[in-house]
Amino acid sequence: MKGVQLPGDPPGGRRAAAVWGIGVLVYFVAITYRTSLGVAGLDAADRFDINASALSTFSILQLLVYAGMQIPVGLMVDRLGTKRVLALGVVLFTTGQLGFALSESYGMALASRALLGCGDAMAFISVLRLGSRWFPARRGPLIAQVAALIGVAGNLVSTIVLARLLNSLGWTATFAGSALGGVVVLVLLLLFLKDHPEGFAPAPDRPRAGGSRPGLGRQIGDAWREPGTRLGMWVHFTTQFPGMIFLLLWGMPFLIEAQGMSPAGAGELLTLVVLSNMAIGLVYGQVIARHHRARTPLALGTVTATALAWGSVLAWPGGTAPMWLLVTLCLVLGTCGPASMIGFDFARPANPPERLGTASGIVNIGGFTASMVTLFAIGVLLDATGGNYSIAFASVFALQALGVTQILRLLGRTTRLEQERVVAGRVEAVRMPATGSAAAKG
Repeated sequence: MKGVQLPGDPPGGRRAAAVWGIGVLVYFVAITYRTSLGVAGLDAADRFDINASALSTFSILQLLVYAGMQIPVGLMVDRLGTKRVLALGVVLFTTGQLGFALSESYGMALASRALLGCGDAMAFISVLRLGSRWFPARRGPLIAQVAALIGVAGNLVSTIVLARLLNSLGWTATFAGSALGGVVVLVLLLLFLKDHPEGFAPAPDRPRAGGSRPGLGRQIGDAWREPGTRLGMWVHFTTQFPGMIFLLLWGMPFLIEAQGMSPAGAGELLTLVVLSNMAIGLVYGQVIARHHRARTPLALGTVTATALAWGSVLAWPGGTAPMWLLVTLCLVLGTCGPASMIGFDFARPANPPERLGTASGIVNIGGFTASMVTLFAIGVLLDATGGNYSIAFASVFALQALGVTQILRLLGRTTRLEQERVVAGRVEAVRMPATGSAAAKG
């Protein structure tokens, strides 16, 4: 079946790339806003006169809202379509970024980050759904990785552009100016984005026995009961958060305060994480698209490499690691984002298209929940230990151990069900030629 376009598959092509590209551009802007605090953490601490725990609350609240919105957003995408949900998301995260720029008090700044997190939550799930509606299913892993890659490029805007503007223009001008990006993508979205190609409208929801539309609770429950959905969530949980917490908040303070680096040098290492993420994302996407069995080795290999890199840095005698080891850590942390995308590749074949948004929302909860817990733990431990980053960052290992345990528990059953569906799909494909043209229009 490799390389064969199935009946009902969208054709892809240039128009698909153009429409999907608008959605990815929205995600790019959302990532820029989400990670902008990562280069402004110390400035925020001074501006609002707060300690480490209060500083971490910015990102924790943002991620709490983000994670809490994943299932509602998945349901919204499945029921309302991509364009409406993306447009609402842009309005919310742009308003949040502008509010953050104008905030004079800690409370107002918190509310702005929460609003930003709400809008941000609507971007990635919508982009995944958009890709599945415009490109053939066999390209799903690569399309998802490319979307993540382009989105992660928003980190470059934060670590390079926003960091420099912050030093030269100050807080309000930098954050308010960046909010213009949201206005631009909103106009493009409203003018040119479409939910699906002509003739490839999604099938209506499958009715229940009584003929009624499936309820929201049933849709969530059906997605959750699939072992592939739960496995995807735990893969996302275990792989994403070490890189996320480093880029989102604690990387810059760790490199400056614990490793004695200059702000410029620390910013360069954060940029290295982003560049590594982009390069590895292309590799992972190609490998998984061609060799589906590589998903588990890549995910668990990334977790192992991350644990070894962090352990080496934190255990280095004297507490200050050599530059080559810090560079290695940042290169390894760049693999976390691409590895987390593997979670969606477990959930995608386990769920029908009309439930994919809901299942993707469940998966996406994983990494952001882990990030939220770790951000909180690091802030509390830093305050409790007087700034001991080695103890604070050791919390990473506890969550990795939990995640690996759950991955191993769910892996066998998920693999068996996938194999059964592959066999069933081959049988169905043999029967399809007589009715394929009609199915393609369904």
